[in-house]
Amino acid sequence: METQCFILLSNLSRRKVLQCGLCLVWFSGVFFIWVSFYGTQMLMKEQGKMNTQSVFGDGVEKSCLVKITIFTAPKPFIGLIGERQVLAVKSWLGLSENIEVVLFSRDPKVFSFARSLGHRVSVETNVDFTFLGTPFFHSMVARSMASSSDVSVLIDPDTILLSNFITTLEYAVKLDEDWLLVALTQNVSHFPFHLNSDGKNWLAHDGKHAGFRKMQEYLGSAKSCAGRMLIAWNNGDAPLHRGILPPFLYGKGFHNQWLISEALNSDFRLVIDASFVISSFYIHDSNERDDVLLKRNWESSGNYLLASAYGSLSFHGTNYSNLFRFFECDESYLFVYTAQNIAYPLKHQALRKFRGEGISLALAKRKLVKCANVIKSLEGIESCFHNNLLQSKESISLSTPLESLLSMLADSNKTIVLGVAGYSYKDMMMSWACRLWHLKVHNFLVCSLDDDAYEFAVLQGLPVINCFSSPANISFDDCHFGTECFQRVTKVKSRMVLHILKLGYNVLLSDVDVYWFKNPLALLTSFGPSVLVAQSDEYNNTEPINKPRRLNSGFYYVNSDNQTIAALERVVKHAATSKQSEQPSFYDTLCGEDGIYRVGDDRCWEPEMNVTVQFLNRDLFPNGAHEMLWLKKNTRRACLRRGSFVIHNNWVRGRKLKLERQVKSGLWEYDMNTRMCLHKWHRKRDTAYF
Repeated sequence: METQCFILLSNLSRRKVLQCGLCLVWFSGVFFIWVSFYGTQMLMKEQGKMNTQSVFGDGVEKSCLVKITIFTAPKPFIGLIGERQVLAVKSWLGLSENIEVVLFSRDPKVFSFARSLGHRVSVETNVDFTFLGTPFFHSMVARSMASSSDVSVLIDPDTILLSNFITTLEYAVKLDEDWLLVALTQNVSHFPFHLNSDGKNWLAHDGKHAGFRKMQEYLGSAKSCAGRMLIAWNNGDAPLHRGILPPFLYGKGFHNQWLISEALNSDFRLVIDASFVISSFYIHDSNERDDVLLKRNWESSGNYLLASAYGSLSFHGTNYSNLFRFFECDESYLFVYTAQNIAYPLKHQALRKFRGEGISLALAKRKLVKCANVIKSLEGIESCFHNNLLQSKESISLSTPLESLLSMLADSNKTIVLGVAGYSYKDMMMSWACRLWHLKVHNFLVCSLDDDAYEFAVLQGLPVINCFSSPANISFDDCHFGTECFQRVTKVKSRMVLHILKLGYNVLLSDVDVYWFKNPLALLTSFGPSVLVAQSDEYNNTEPINKPRRLNSGFYYVNSDNQTIAALERVVKHAATSKQSEQPSFYDTLCGEDGIYRVGDDRCWEPEMNVTVQFLNRDLFPNGAHEMLWLKKNTRRACLRRGSFVIHNNWVRGRKLKLERQVKSGLWEYDMNTRMCLHKWHRKRDTAYF
């Protein structure tokens, strides 16, 4: 009996133990599930903090997938300016491996600097520059718009960026509409931190790591429009603004304000003021002076003139109804639509059509209202568009004597290429100049026949002077071959050539309707002194090219020597008393009336002055009638097959027909609408002007 009871109690005890064990296993499972869930949530929060810290905190963002191209136009990397530019570019590259930098420059030192930083830094020469090397802002913007990056950024070459630049753009690219982002750049006289050797971390003077918050505290939040701007946009379908961007010179004032004002007024894109979330600054001592800028005030005067003449900046003011301010409040990021007093909170993971999710600041929490009021009280980009920005028109002039220009422009052989044009031929003059720049022919000078042509040439960055004794009342459309206007204008050209010869420079006179396939100077200079080398105007292929009065005075080369100067003096004197153009005077003076000084089929020799006239081979230097080349289906190919150096767009009556023929043939290098040279990166060449 006792044995049975013991066995029964033992069975009951084992059952309770088993039940307790099962309960313990169940509770343990629930506990571990809860711990796992809690740990996962905490890990996600911690990872979110790390992501925030990596762009707004101490580290540098490594996971940025946004492809960004930063465009800038540096000065030569010399001295203190060079050191500051090096620091700035390295600060950009250290932010993300997906950042590339494009430097607009033609300076050899810039190429050397780019090579030293590897494949992510390149130099772009195919934008428009002035003859002094200043890039054009409208060409820089157009080239940046042609980029395949997610985001394009225009920035000053010495502007340093900190890590919150990346996060700001990561938010922006998630927006569901195209945008233009602007941030004012701060000026500091000193920055007590430096980048380490790999350019990815900032260090204090003691070598210790400098956190973002510490650097931000040093910089403070004060920014003003007296400084500079960072401008960025996404690679979307919407244009930045309505209309055409004028040919502003980069870094010479007004172009940033003009672009942003037009973007706000056009309302094609969301305009974001990110001055309060992007830490950007440049180091500049207020005592430093730019002596070069003081000597070249015509550059800023030109920008002033363009800003006052075009767009809404000076006529209608700026519309801020499309302006949003981007800022951080209590580790949350918001847009404030100041026009309607609405805040739009943003989530880092995804952004929907945020304009429909706004919070009225009148109903918002006190902390959000306080943040918004602080941001609204700070100076944003609105201060850049005060009404008295443009008040009066300024005239522009290079203010550079001819002797100084010649010394600056001439090549190693002291040769100048001279073009002469009036306002009616301004577009053809620009196509001619663009072609020479593309061929790397920089030793050219333009002589303007009127004040309008002079101002236009200055604004387009050409080396230009006013022609001496230019005729008045030059017809816009009726100044072609055979007209009285043509006769008066051509005589100006020989007088200018003679003046330059007397200053000791050789001259290649090239009409602006001469299209260059390649640089002919090496061939032309090979004929030596006391030789005038000229194009033949003979149209009949079976006739000698030196027939009477077949010397074309629209394309010839002369050396600066005593015999040639004396010969050209006689030409000028003969033309002064002639009722015709200067062209017959060249032939009658140097080849004799009826060609009595002809030698063979391609030369003349004037015995008294001992000067030779060499007529150029018509296949190499065809005139407008030679073998009907302008009527070929592909004029360029036909000329290149002959080895042509140039082709003259003459033997056509009237400016309009001449212009139409050259544009439609494809031998055209200038966009008359955007007022910039055509480059390889242009997506299409618009020739629909007629």
